[in-house]
Amino acid sequence: MNIHEYQGKAVLKQYGVAVPDGIVAFSAEEAVEAAQALGTSVVVVKAQIHAGGRGKAGGVKVARSPDEVRSFAEQILGKVLVTHQTGPEGKVVKRLLIEQGCDIRKEYYIGVVVDRATGRVVMMASEEGGTEIEEVAAHSPLKIFKEVIDPAVGLQAFQARKLAYAINIPAKLVSKAVAFMTALYHAFIDKDCSIAEINPLVVTGDGQVMALDAKLNFDSNALYRHPDILALRDLDEEDEKEIEASKFDLSYIALDGNIGCMVNGAGLAMATMDIIKYYGGEPANFLDVGGGATAEKVTEAFKIILKDEQVKGIFVNIFGGIMRCDVIAGGVIEAAKQVGLDRPLVVRLEGTNVEQGKRLLEESGLNIIAADSMADGAQKIVARVGRA
Repeated sequence: MNIHEYQGKAVLKQYGVAVPDGIVAFSAEEAVEAAQALGTSVVVVKAQIHAGGRGKAGGVKVARSPDEVRSFAEQILGKVLVTHQTGPEGKVVKRLLIEQGCDIRKEYYIGVVVDRATGRVVMMASEEGGTEIEEVAAHSPLKIFKEVIDPAVGLQAFQARKLAYAINIPAKLVSKAVAFMTALYHAFIDKDCSIAEINPLVVTGDGQVMALDAKLNFDSNALYRHPDILALRDLDEEDEKEIEASKFDLSYIALDGNIGCMVNGAGLAMATMDIIKYYGGEPANFLDVGGGATAEKVTEAFKIILKDEQVKGIFVNIFGGIMRCDVIAGGVIEAAKQVGLDRPLVVRLEGTNVEQGKRLLEESGLNIIAADSMADGAQKIVARVGRA
């Protein structure tokens, strides 16, 4: 789960991470009031969306008067920001962060991630702050320094100092940088984050080490432990179909193709999308109904797929291990009847009670195309929908 910058800074502040003072605003009038409440001669007007690259897209402005704050707020609110992370469709700005300006002397990068290769948390640092870390990795990989953290003891002070010296933090500010990194690590662990990225981390003219931006992502499987974090969820930033899917414990991600996929098991779902691509089609979604799906979940999954106007046909690919094929067949039939299915539907069933499932589909009287294998099903749906 993602949250906004101002929310991330509020979380980090609880752990002692230094951040500029800021106030969220939902209108130009609120933006002006926030700037006046901050009481500084310079404020920054920042678009709040779940994506990076806002500055390059015109979503970050420096204002030196109330009139400039109002003007920038009116320009940004309601604007569709298109960045490298939003895709070409962009995101509509519905809220702003009005933040105190600060005397920036140097920008750095600090990030905490879970490294799947080592199975441990890694803290990364670079003196190329303000630049996407992917660009730094591509053009200046030697400027990225990493410390692998032992989960038994956590981030050690010597590791934080090593990173601080490596990225040339001024010697007199190393202790503050160590405290900053330690607090960031504790927030990452305590809140079950998957990513904590500070870009840029800045040192200021008055000797502060501060998070000028903050990106926190959280492990969705751990949110039951953090109702305070779950309360920060902004549904306006999420795909409507993905929100609906989460209500029924369905793993759904919208894609750009025209072949809807309903599969049980994440690995099989990935393979299904791959084989559709192999035969020239384009999957419209990733949808894993899970190993213990009920007829109700299958019905809801169908409804969600069909809400996507791009979907021209559906491929159901089920391996009945824990899940029974007759249950899936019943859900497919019920869904097709409820939604008045008017698009090609190819179904491949294999596993527990497969014969009963196939018989239910055959006797349903619906226009369902049976497939003998995953490859056969992919070819049949691509043939009816057309190649990408």
